[in-house]
Amino acid sequence: MVTRYEEDFKKSIVEMVKAGRRPDELSKEYGPSANLIRNWVKKYAPVEVNGESISADELKKLRKENAILKEELEILKRAAVLLAKH
Repeated sequence: MVTRYEEDFKKSIVEMVKAGRRPDELSKEYGPSANLIRNWVKKYAPVEVNGESISADELKKLRKENAILKEELEILKRAAVLLAKH
């Protein structure tokens, strides 16, 4: 059976790691494996990008949104070319 953890729980564990607690001690206390906690830290801990903090999860969402916007822009460019011909 796979245990699913709530996002708030994951983020609170990440905050504890950022405050200096070790993943192995949190694993013993709260249940998820130390490796799983390390993965959460990678996912939720903010990263500095051009002086701004952003989590890996937020970066992934922004990249996906950017790809969608680029695709929409290409569609609009093609439509503009077709309309200009008429």
